[in-house]
Amino acid sequence: MDLRDSQKQKILIVDDSEMNRAILAEMLGDNYDIIEAEDGEKAIPILQEAASELSLVLLDVVMPYMDGFGVLKVMNQRRWIEELPVIMISAEKGPTQIERAYELGVADFITRPFDALIVRRRVVNTILLYAKQKKLINMVEEQIYEKERHSNMMIDILSHIVEFRNGESGQHIVHVRVLTEAMLRALVAKTDRYPLTQVDIALISTASALHDVGKIAIDEDILNKPGKLTDVEFATMKAHSLVGAEMLDNLSTYREEPLVKTAYEICRWHHERWDGRGYPDGLVGDEIPISAQIVALADVYDALTSERCYKKAFPHDVAVEMILNGECGTFNPLLMDCLRSVAPSLPKLLSGEWTMASAWEAPKELTREILRQEELAQSGVFSQEGGHKEEERK
Repeated sequence: MDLRDSQKQKILIVDDSEMNRAILAEMLGDNYDIIEAEDGEKAIPILQEAASELSLVLLDVVMPYMDGFGVLKVMNQRRWIEELPVIMISAEKGPTQIERAYELGVADFITRPFDALIVRRRVVNTILLYAKQKKLINMVEEQIYEKERHSNMMIDILSHIVEFRNGESGQHIVHVRVLTEAMLRALVAKTDRYPLTQVDIALISTASALHDVGKIAIDEDILNKPGKLTDVEFATMKAHSLVGAEMLDNLSTYREEPLVKTAYEICRWHHERWDGRGYPDGLVGDEIPISAQIVALADVYDALTSERCYKKAFPHDVAVEMILNGECGTFNPLLMDCLRSVAPSLPKLLSGEWTMASAWEAPKELTREILRQEELAQSGVFSQEGGHKEEERK
């Protein structure tokens, strides 16, 4: 059956008993289009092809080849369970099986023998509940998207003012944000040493745009000097990290806001280095907040691969090798592993092909994260000075 042929809502019945499938189809067929699968293995390709077209899955527990719990695990791994409700079917009424089903994300549980009234009512209620939830999520996503767009717009305007004074193209801010997000995602995939949520990743990526805001106080003759900086000029240039941090710390109304606190960390410490030879405070290792560590690496990479008034751009491969070889100061070894992982994709990421998808996916992830935290709360689960002088001018 082509799932697009009918305007009726579609229900997938997964049960190895032909009789059970026929009974359920008889109960529901007048109001819904019924698709059938005789075991879990046959259900997965249907879900793969048309999960977004389905309104509900009625899923038996005990089946050959792949049982209902196996199907639920796949649905969780591929995140279909977030969009598609499942009602579990079983002749068993034991609490262990029911509890396991709910832990894997089912919306309801129906026992055999079937009561037609109960089946119809639970099907209707589940589909309506998920439809309302989806509408709510879409509304929240749109609101978050608009707020994020406006916030990012204001941050970008301020950041571009800084870059304009610095004689840069305006792409540095965008590149640092893209690189920061890519590195954060690679870090989370590689280790749980830094427990970063989707919200944290969005926050750090956004705050990274303000890493050089202190340069607004640096003399343009120093910012745009084509030749080598003197020791005095270099000391003046280095002051931008403390100046930016002080500017943010003086925002008394917003000082405790997560975005401002993260931006403060990044401004003050994005020139610190893992071995303690950075500035302004000579922090060592994980004394440096992970937000500042990652922005530091993103900043160095983009500085190397971009043309400046005092240097030509290095090719991507050369820049990566320079960083990995320690020519630009020392970094967290875990971040070096992350750089190796993401390096092949960086040229494409920085080409701009990511922009529209990323801009919409971020608020969706943020919405899901917020809703997950709310559900958990309600359920009671929670009762060298850092490299060459010329490089530091980025």
